Amino acid sequence: MSYLAKNYNRKKISFERGKGAYLYTSKGTKYLDFVQGIAVNCLGHANPKLVKAIKDQSKKLWHVSNAFQIPEGEKLAKKLCKRTFADFVMFQNSGTEATEAAIKVARRYFYSIGKPNKNRILCVKNSFHGRTIAAIFASGSKKMVEGFGPKVPGFDHFIFGNHKSLKKGINKNTAAIMVEPIMGEGGIKVIPDWCLKELRKLCDKKRILLILDEVQCGIARSGDFFAFEKSKVKPDIVPIAKGIGGGFPIGAVLMNKKVASGMIPGTHGSTFGGNPLAMAVGNEIMDIVSNKKFLNNVKHLSKYFFFKLNKLKEKHPTIIREIRGRGLLIGIQIHKNQANFIKKLIDNKLLTIRAAENVVRILPPLNVKKNEIDQALKAIDKVCTETK
Repeated sequence: MSYLAKNYNRKKISFERGKGAYLYTSKGTKYLDFVQGIAVNCLGHANPKLVKAIKDQSKKLWHVSNAFQIPEGEKLAKKLCKRTFADFVMFQNSGTEATEAAIKVARRYFYSIGKPNKNRILCVKNSFHGRTIAAIFASGSKKMVEGFGPKVPGFDHFIFGNHKSLKKGINKNTAAIMVEPIMGEGGIKVIPDWCLKELRKLCDKKRILLILDEVQCGIARSGDFFAFEKSKVKPDIVPIAKGIGGGFPIGAVLMNKKVASGMIPGTHGSTFGGNPLAMAVGNEIMDIVSNKKFLNNVKHLSKYFFFKLNKLKEKHPTIIREIRGRGLLIGIQIHKNQANFIKKLIDNKLLTIRAAENVVRILPPLNVKKNEIDQALKAIDKVCTETK
């Protein structure tokens, strides 16, 4: 009997250890892990540099209150700001915390300039920004909010790709538009660069803020440090998590100087956010993944993977409908039963995970090897061949 709550539909498989792109059961069975904690373990399992960073810091200091200065956090914040659009950073512990904090930053900014009624956030309908109470109402998904009433006010929604719906959704009380540059849970749907540029222009015209949620698609996952960078757009606020911790819980909100002006002492806090142990890991991750050579390698591997996947689409047109994504955030939209396809991949020792719109999500470590991609392709080809 399990004493864990039943809020997860867990597969009847568990792992004892991991190394790089692989997971191992207690019996030694080896699985190629192209879930990686859902884009969390950006450098794979038990990366030696991350293990060393945790080990070294654990001997010195684990946790200290944010009532005091934390040098490790100052160091990581500086790296993030120097590398990106941001002027300031607030550390959290997860992606959901980061998106909720981003909403607070947007609303607080307008309050601080004497416009407290500008507090509504416009989001894509059926998007995903986390599972806390405000985040689920930000999603606009009936399934996610079922049973969690009363409705949390302050959110409006538009249909993905429908520009009329977007413009109609903006009103005098809109504070910000919040979107994922690449929708993860929503089906690996990429917002084109020109759309991001137009979003920025629209926000400027309406004098509202642009929040780009990079919790899943950020930290080199797209082949750029942030997915929005390719468009040359500068957002006002960016929540991040997942990859920045490489498996250790870290979240953060990046913001420009203008919106940060509203966040004065007492407006937000996090007991564990920015703790020395987490910051040691984040600093190591930044040193590795923000490197131009590392990013170019992600793009190189992505180009190869997408080329081969599209060849499989041509080979199996009745199984594979579309190959989606960018970088190493990849979706295979299939015609057949998604759950059954994922189960068959597991039977072939390849771990993947679902996304909306019947998409099989593929999230290898960013330092994946070409032969590991080939192993995954072989398993996908085999399952496609066996699926009728």
